[in-house]
Amino acid sequence: MEPTLQSLFDSIVNGDAKAVPPLVQAAVEAGVPASRILNDGMIPAMAEVGRLFEEGEYFVPEMLISARAMQAGLSVLQPYLSEANVQSPGRVAIGTVKGDLHDIGKNLVAMMLQGAGFEVLDLGTDVAPEKFIAAITDKSVDIVALSALLTTTMPNMKVTVDALKEAGVRDRVKIMIGGAPVTESYAMQIGADGYSVDASRAVALAKSLMGVA
Repeated sequence: MEPTLQSLFDSIVNGDAKAVPPLVQAAVEAGVPASRILNDGMIPAMAEVGRLFEEGEYFVPEMLISARAMQAGLSVLQPYLSEANVQSPGRVAIGTVKGDLHDIGKNLVAMMLQGAGFEVLDLGTDVAPEKFIAAITDKSVDIVALSALLTTTMPNMKVTVDALKEAGVRDRVKIMIGGAPVTESYAMQIGADGYSVDASRAVALAKSLMGVA
């Protein structure tokens, strides 16, 4: 890995949000293609953050700090990616279901997905099923990601899945769910396509749902 990309990789892993944007700019000015900056510097850095989390060396605060550093770099890189017509693995609409105002887990998943190259449409918290339906019909999303942190709001995941069926858009998307009270068996029970226990595995799940290695 060339020095600029190695520095970029290290800065994202270490969560240095101030260092990342100038490093991205320096790589662009040195003639490194935007796709290489993303695929050889930034995505591997977030994959490393995910690995450190799974091995218990990083916890949620460290992941958030690294993800914010990555987002700072993406804001600089995005125009160059668009210019180069770099394709993302897919578009994800993510939100915490109706009645639930928790957003830390949802935000982390959104940032990790962005770090893996996905386009992310963050619908926020307390999201009514109609907003997910609109995202599918108006924004052509590939994946709907539902989050819930409370056992009392978890049933609204099923309400949302049922609403997508009634609106005739269920078959257009893959649905993934997650959150503290959620389980694999619940995902199957409500007709979702997958469940992830944490933000790191959510990326792997989204990639597998899109058929991306």
